[in-house]
Amino acid sequence: MTRRTYAILGAAVLAVAILFAFQIAAAAKAETVETVAGLTFHDVAAQTREFIGYDGSIQLTPEQEAIRVEALSAIPAPCCSDNSAATCCCPCNMAKSVWGLSKYLITEKGADAAQVRQAAQDWFRFINPTGFSGDTCYIGGCNRAFKDNGCGGMNEHHPVF
Repeated sequence: MTRRTYAILGAAVLAVAILFAFQIAAAAKAETVETVAGLTFHDVAAQTREFIGYDGSIQLTPEQEAIRVEALSAIPAPCCSDNSAATCCCPCNMAKSVWGLSKYLITEKGADAAQVRQAAQDWFRFINPTGFSGDTCYIGGCNRAFKDNGCGGMNEHHPVF
């Protein structure tokens, strides 16, 4: 091969590498969601565990609890839409994650009810972009992954992804 052939091949390989890098960057960006309270959702598994931890460790004052309840009562629970996200029908991993997220936003970010509500809705869309049926708990979906219209399991120490 001539030098010119090597140069053309090298340029083609470089162009493919650059295109691949842009595709990876676009995919990574599509997998993150920034909330109105400035929190970024980027890792379902890690953040589910983190938020469940907040649910167990953060104690709200009565005033803060009122904000949480106001925010989440306005949202049907994705897994059992005849209940609100404030109560859900049970303490599944999805419910615990959104409760912990809410507690964190209220205590650490000073979020109001509207911001907590929006962040909870963003979280639900992030963990299952295709949406939830609203009847997961009643059709045996408690131990399915969020992305599969599930509750993520019932054991906070072993969430289902």
